[in-house]
Amino acid sequence: MINRFYDIQSGVITYDGIDVKLIEKDSLRRSLGIVLQDTHLFTGTIAENIAYGRADATREEILEAARIANVDSFVQHLDNGYDTVLTDDGAGLSNGQRQLIAIARAALANAPVLILDEATSSIDSRTEKMVQEGMGRLMEGRTVFVIAHRLSTIVNSDVILVMDHGRIIERGDHDTLMEQGGIYYRLYTGGLEID
Repeated sequence: MINRFYDIQSGVITYDGIDVKLIEKDSLRRSLGIVLQDTHLFTGTIAENIAYGRADATREEILEAARIANVDSFVQHLDNGYDTVLTDDGAGLSNGQRQLIAIARAALANAPVLILDEATSSIDSRTEKMVQEGMGRLMEGRTVFVIAHRLSTIVNSDVILVMDHGRIIERGDHDTLMEQGGIYYRLYTGGLEID
């Protein structure tokens, strides 16, 4: 909702104290980097996919964004490297590799606010470590909203909000919420299933 893909029917969402409805959509969206659960790639090279949304990006900027996101971890093994052509929405790449490209896109956009929406939910635990390292570097110096069911992705967050049916039911950092022994604790320790 903050990026105005959907406008709310009641209430107000503010961004730096300004009602988001008063901010031009293009301007608002340029200030937000988004990594979604499902990464969409288009026919083109890996470099072109990373540069999506930044047509003015230099090769050096693309490679730096790729380094931040750990894309090098798999691209160096491809015959054509960053010039490898992707087809069919990235067929041949794993979900984790696709996520790393999405993280590189967000790094290249260099937006002050990031929204990571279930960015690690569809990857295996081995790849998750690489993705988390990339996300960790990407998060430095930014405001980040992480929407996650996989709680390992949020343990280092400054503030964690636990929500149930649209309401905040717990708030704190990981250690505080673990000490409270509530819903977060039970979710983290496996004592409660997520609906």
